[in-house]
Amino acid sequence: MECCSRCAAAHPTAKVVATAPAAEAPARSDGFRADAAAPATPGGTTTLGGPAATTPTFSAAGPHFSHSATATAAGTAVPQQASAPRSDHRSDPRSAPRSARPPRRRPPRGRIAQRLVPHDLRPVALRDELTELGELFRAYQARTEPDLALLAELHARKAEAFHAWAEATADTGLRLDARRAEQAAATARLQHLHRIGQAPDGEGPAVARLLTAPAQWNHARSVLAHVAENAPLPGAEARLLVVMVTLRTAQSGVGNLVGQDVKGLPLPDPEQLVGQLVESGWLGISGTVEELIASRPENPTQITVPSLTPDEDNPGPFTFGRKLRPKLSGWAQRVVGEKKLRKGKTEAAVRLLALALATGSDGEGRLGPGGEGIGVDTLSSWCAVDPGDLPALVDRLTAADWLAEAEVTDTLLTGRLTERVLPLGCPLT
Repeated sequence: MECCSRCAAAHPTAKVVATAPAAEAPARSDGFRADAAAPATPGGTTTLGGPAATTPTFSAAGPHFSHSATATAAGTAVPQQASAPRSDHRSDPRSAPRSARPPRRRPPRGRIAQRLVPHDLRPVALRDELTELGELFRAYQARTEPDLALLAELHARKAEAFHAWAEATADTGLRLDARRAEQAAATARLQHLHRIGQAPDGEGPAVARLLTAPAQWNHARSVLAHVAENAPLPGAEARLLVVMVTLRTAQSGVGNLVGQDVKGLPLPDPEQLVGQLVESGWLGISGTVEELIASRPENPTQITVPSLTPDEDNPGPFTFGRKLRPKLSGWAQRVVGEKKLRKGKTEAAVRLLALALATGSDGEGRLGPGGEGIGVDTLSSWCAVDPGDLPALVDRLTAADWLAEAEVTDTLLTGRLTERVLPLGCPLT
């Protein structure tokens, strides 16, 4: 199609096929079009109707398009001209586009056990530990040969990290994952001992305990002893709640609590009991008692126990670190909320007795040092019941498959823990 120079310039893909002869026009100062001289006709005359036919000249800058139809009508052949090279704006530094600012890239998010580690997780050391553990687990899976000692160490680190993560976010699922990691660590450790020929003595396999070290067992006993001496209110229900709250705040005197933590205990009126602890000054909460009972894991209630808060003069009653505290808290929750105790709707005194027997048996589950039994007065005082009421509590534990060969005398309770609950035990050392 034929078009003018302006239209052709607007279409960068246009090609020059032919150019029209230049019409006479006054000289231009830009040098884009040169005037053409009109040749005379023979005899010195010119053609009728205007100036003589002109010979088109071509600009050195490139072809010239014209809307005039004279050349087309005359059928003048016009040589094809090559297009002038287009100027590249990149050669002109003034017209060059600004360099794009490099995009901001967040560091890659950590991933462990099909969970993404949040960027804003605090403390930062916990976030880095979770990210590193995820990478180490993936590297272990790529190994060609298993290393059970390394695997046990990774599971143990994962259990500690997930306990801390659960405390920071009040996520029950993380607590369950932490417990599973502890069991996996114990299993891998036992398999490693069997593999190298250092398995524990005895025909049966070693017990994969929830608390794995003697120091942890002793710390669990120290918490129960502290509660027995410093319980702010009488009664088994108050003592059970004080045990659970103490384990939540043991290391710093500050912790988090949600409504399910309280409502999950066998308390006839949990709201009233929490109110009594607040009125006594032993417990402090942010907000009201009603708000604590209604709180959920995504919005826990902060609690404080002033008697457990360390200061310059008093470092606190407990010597274990912040990494062990969630382990002890998880252990107590497992004992108190054990499946058969929960389904049997056992009262608070029965669950206190379960805690006492779990910390008062030896490695084989026999009650007392060397299997000699535990004093009746000691157990009844801990459970906040009369000594005459203790046999009924023992019967409830026997029915729940906690105790076997149990016998209560005037002074001692003898028997042993069943194999089913041995993992919850803290053997006497």
